[in-house]
Amino acid sequence: MTTDHNPSRPDDSNPGDSRPGDSKAGGPPLLQVRGLVKSYGPRIILDGLDFDLHKGETLVILGRSGSGKSVTLRHLNGLEYPDRGTVHFDGTELTQLREEELYPIRRRMAMLFQSGALFDSMNVFDNIAFPIREHTDLPLEEVAEVVAAKLKLVRLSGIEQQMPSSLSGGMNKRVALARSLALDPELVLYDEPTTGLDPVTSAVIGQLILKSRETLNASAVVVTHDLPLARTVGHRLAFLDRGRFRFLGTWKEADQSEDPMLRGFLEGRPENDDDGT
Repeated sequence: MTTDHNPSRPDDSNPGDSRPGDSKAGGPPLLQVRGLVKSYGPRIILDGLDFDLHKGETLVILGRSGSGKSVTLRHLNGLEYPDRGTVHFDGTELTQLREEELYPIRRRMAMLFQSGALFDSMNVFDNIAFPIREHTDLPLEEVAEVVAAKLKLVRLSGIEQQMPSSLSGGMNKRVALARSLALDPELVLYDEPTTGLDPVTSAVIGQLILKSRETLNASAVVVTHDLPLARTVGHRLAFLDRGRFRFLGTWKEADQSEDPMLRGFLEGRPENDDDGT
């Protein structure tokens, strides 16, 4: 098993083959998670999760359905509170903050939900403008400029007046991505960004995630079952099993791993009951 508790920012030029370098080169982590524990009743979901994320880095979290991937994401922006453990964002510990104290922190983050979570009653312009209006006092003309720029980033220029119901699933997901980038976040959390999309559209989403990272130099945590997407966007991957990261490292290290459960997952083989022993 390979673990990595002192990562640094890798080279953006080739995410799939990059390796962590000297931690001093990447500076302090943007996100630091230590000892995260979460249970729902008697069921333990997270059992002492540890990891760092550096500026400009993308970490992909893989794991079987129900392993706690989305639960992990919701702890990173304070949507859920752990039973034990800490989450530091740029040096600020989030788990002890009240909802109103999280407000300025969340302005620096964004989350792309699995469903996209667009407002059906709002057109594309108002959907993307929503976080801008919530967090800034920009005049309408400047809001319109930001909306147009984000739509251009996701290759959907000129659709401001359309309603979500008139768009395809892939277009809705791209509008949701544009909204998540509206405030130029330092950290973007992606929850299954290609769920329900065809392979071609999924590949487009992957390229847009790369483009947005290049444009904003934002860090990202991506939860996905989509292995082609994971290889496209991830500098490192974490394999979540039984509440902990069974593996945390680079793609090169993952491909060379002899861990049977990780290899089976990456190769798409059915789980063997003996893999975890």
